[in-house]
Amino acid sequence: MLQGLMMDRPLLTTGLLRHAAQNYGDQIITARFATEVPHSYCWRDAWVRTQKLAHALKSLGVAAGDRVGTLAWNDHRHLELYYALPGIAAICHTINPRLFPDQIVYIINHAEDRWLFIDPMFLPLLEQLWPRLTGVEGVVVLAPAAAMPASSPIPRLLCYETLLETQPESYDWPEFDENTACGLCYTSGTTGNPKGVLYSHRSSVLHAFGVIAGLGVRARDNVLVVVPLFHANAWGYPYAAAIIGAKLVLPGPRLDGKSIYELMETEKVTVSSGVPTVWLGLLAHLRSSGARFSSLKAVTVGGSAMPRTMLEEFESHGIDCFQGWGMTELSPVGSIGTLSPAETTLPLEQQHDAKMRAGRPIYGVEMRIIGPDGADQPHDGTAYGELVVRGPWITKAYYKDEKANNGAFTPDGWFRTGDVAVIGPDGAMSIVDRAKDVIKSGGEWISSIDLENAAMGHPAVLEAAVVGVPHPKWVERPLLVVVRKPGQSVERAELMRFLDGEVAKWWLPDDIVFVESLPHTATGKLLKTDLRQRFRDHPLPAAG
Repeated sequence: MLQGLMMDRPLLTTGLLRHAAQNYGDQIITARFATEVPHSYCWRDAWVRTQKLAHALKSLGVAAGDRVGTLAWNDHRHLELYYALPGIAAICHTINPRLFPDQIVYIINHAEDRWLFIDPMFLPLLEQLWPRLTGVEGVVVLAPAAAMPASSPIPRLLCYETLLETQPESYDWPEFDENTACGLCYTSGTTGNPKGVLYSHRSSVLHAFGVIAGLGVRARDNVLVVVPLFHANAWGYPYAAAIIGAKLVLPGPRLDGKSIYELMETEKVTVSSGVPTVWLGLLAHLRSSGARFSSLKAVTVGGSAMPRTMLEEFESHGIDCFQGWGMTELSPVGSIGTLSPAETTLPLEQQHDAKMRAGRPIYGVEMRIIGPDGADQPHDGTAYGELVVRGPWITKAYYKDEKANNGAFTPDGWFRTGDVAVIGPDGAMSIVDRAKDVIKSGGEWISSIDLENAAMGHPAVLEAAVVGVPHPKWVERPLLVVVRKPGQSVERAELMRFLDGEVAKWWLPDDIVFVESLPHTATGKLLKTDLRQRFRDHPLPAAG
């Protein structure tokens, strides 16, 4: 076969930062912290400090292939680790500090992290866990010397800024195979141990291009990275922003509505991405304060299904709102719910219908839906099936976890997402439910997601979750669990009347329970395993 006559240059993440420094060197990166004053510098400064960090890592003995863990929020130091570690062929292992302590211990030991880089606020947690960490040689605190503790039970506790002080400002970056491991992130699964997804340089660079194309981010944008750097590659923003030279705004740990709004206004943020819980807080702040956006143009919602009321409220502020779908295993972005040119001419209600879908796959991601027997289901917008995917930034195996690999892939190598979906003739995909969350009633499926969204359309409902409860005739029936908005009132009968006509009659919940709060995973998803356990013996009126 005739080969093309093109140069073969490896796709390495270091090249992204070099590109940003050389071509968008003056573009700003600004960071907020829990206690430090805000910090701003530019892509050129980040390039210099990342090279100093590479020298510092080598001085600690970090070698190619070593895993180095981070327990940190979104700031410029964490961003530097995103580039320096892969740049020396080590692996940046981002750890979610919101996980249970036992899960954090498991992840660090399973990854065999040699060093940990942590924000100061996580030092008490790490000191508590230290005796259980089997292979960690030392800890670097991401802070200036003034923030270091006077003493600690951790024997090798170093200061990040002190480490960088005396290092050279240039580094001779190595070149190596683009398939070399680059980053490691563990899923925050609700059952069993978290599973590791090992990204490559090639997959991370290609995914960054996919994010740019899918989200439409440009050099003129000021991007607020609400999604944590420790969660699913921060949706590719640290790498995508370097390609286009966009301004990055890194919010640190303060993700309440008031703080996010003030940061957006101060930094003239134009685009942002985050999970629904963060956006609910932001919108609540706007309602209570009467504040308005002056620069924000678009937000992406991901991590869990976007409530229709959220879409409508953002658009009432003149903000383009759409949802994306993805998973840690997909690096994570798989599809974006933007409108086609034809859909932009539809009446507003139909545009909202279209935006409620998970959207079309971005180039590089292929999708199918399969039935229980593995047979392909038609893409007719009606047939349900398990969503399976493949592509150059989708995992082909979990890291050191043969048990997890068992059943995670189809016989022909497609990744089984565990999501139940429909795909339309136009390629747009809608998530019906998680396979484990879909309610099977009398041989038919009820989408807990659609029922939750319908309930959240009531003005007094802040959050809703639907789980299946055992039923003597129908096997299981839906139970709706609701959190009211502060100061609002709604009772069972009123909410039942509201839902009547919003969903099929046989989808209507058999009962409604009101609670103070709902349980969430470390990444903001509803923890339905807890709800199913809590309400497994709940007596349904219709079954009584």
